[in-house]
Amino acid sequence: MQLATMPSQREMEIAYQRGDASYDGIFFLGVRTTGVFCRPSCPARKPLPQNVEYFASVHDALFAGYRPCLRCRPLEVASCHPEWVRQLLDEVNRAPTRRIRDADLRRLGIAPERARRHFQRHYGMTFHAYARGRRLGEALTQIRDGKSLTNITVSWIESPAGPLVAGATSEGICLLEFTDRRMLETQFDTLRARFTRAILPGKHEYLRQLAKELGEYFSGARRRFDVPLAYPGTPFQVRVWGALLTIPYGETWSYADLAEKIGAPGAHRAVGHANGQNRVAIVIPCHRVVNQSGKLGGYGGGLWRKQLLLDIERGQAGPRPISES
Repeated sequence: MQLATMPSQREMEIAYQRGDASYDGIFFLGVRTTGVFCRPSCPARKPLPQNVEYFASVHDALFAGYRPCLRCRPLEVASCHPEWVRQLLDEVNRAPTRRIRDADLRRLGIAPERARRHFQRHYGMTFHAYARGRRLGEALTQIRDGKSLTNITVSWIESPAGPLVAGATSEGICLLEFTDRRMLETQFDTLRARFTRAILPGKHEYLRQLAKELGEYFSGARRRFDVPLAYPGTPFQVRVWGALLTIPYGETWSYADLAEKIGAPGAHRAVGHANGQNRVAIVIPCHRVVNQSGKLGGYGGGLWRKQLLLDIERGQAGPRPISES
């Protein structure tokens, strides 16, 4: 997967201040104060520059936690929607937290394969991925409005591998996930079960430290993270995650190696499951675990990201910038 490029920030600022429709589809802007993303020509009142961040695609804006503006309808930039697509988008807008399954699509008279192909072609993601992004956006809106039930400070970190959501407690970093990961909602539920504190967007010393260290990691200047971690789990999970932290930078282990390391030879399937439950990507390096054959195997953030991280650690990828939202 290749990362999309955008015009310079100054060029994008001028374009959205002028409402220049020639930039529609070239970039999208997320408005932090409202939680929506727009096309550059959106007729709504222009936000202050410090409240704006830019995205190269609908996918990136959606999985950074923004929902589509209902006034300028940024999803309609890419194509003239057929009626069945408008019907489907309206269905999601009516109940964005609802899970729409293939059976629901069929009841609406829409073939799941058709929906998947259309969304993949026009937005770079499947319909189900789009729906997950909308649910994520709604969850973020509740966090921004102070309606969440847990007590963790969260913020967003832009990275060369895509946007990340990070969470911290007074003990350390407890969450670092790619925002388009399928399991993200499950990870939020797990955090609610593990911690009994309010969740609030904002700044935190550990989040600042994490963003700095991630920047050094992606530039090839850091091999070991020093930010404190907080990763409660079952005793078996904690053993697996602790063992992951001992895998040397630039090396890979098999699931069997990991099982041996924790004194549970033959438990490679259970080890693989625990590996997939890791809530602190990159820092707890589950990407360094591969199949016995040496093939990449699975990775919650996508195999292209796993390959990217391994390439960085092997010196096969150039310096890459990072920023914190």
